[in-house]
Amino acid sequence: MFDPASPLSELPARGDCFNRRCISRSVLAHVTGRWGSLVIAALRSSGVLRFSELRGRIDGISEKMLAQTLRELQRDGLLTRTSRPVVPPHVEYRLTPLGAGVAEHVEGLVRWIESHVRDLVRAQREHDADTGDGVAG
Repeated sequence: MFDPASPLSELPARGDCFNRRCISRSVLAHVTGRWGSLVIAALRSSGVLRFSELRGRIDGISEKMLAQTLRELQRDGLLTRTSRPVVPPHVEYRLTPLGAGVAEHVEGLVRWIESHVRDLVRAQREHDADTGDGVAG
């Protein structure tokens, strides 16, 4: 579909997430992956967070996964990393305008999931009971 090395003027005006060679697919994976959506939601609600604050806010994320996720989102242009020249080093993360745009949608998805948690658990339990695959809960 496209060569990422092409000049911007030669890239299509709109991506195609269904095409495996389109960059929009990798950005979608970064935004909706296990950790990307939580990083984006945390930054949307807090504005600016340091690495340790993000790690404390997102239960279960390892330092390695947080660092990788932050690098991906930064490369995608969704967040900025600002290093303050102090001892110990002080690094802050915040959403870019592009990141704030996608964060609105991520936040809506997070709110929807949180507000439907009982329905989701009920559906999982029904599925597990029907298939015998579930864990009692």
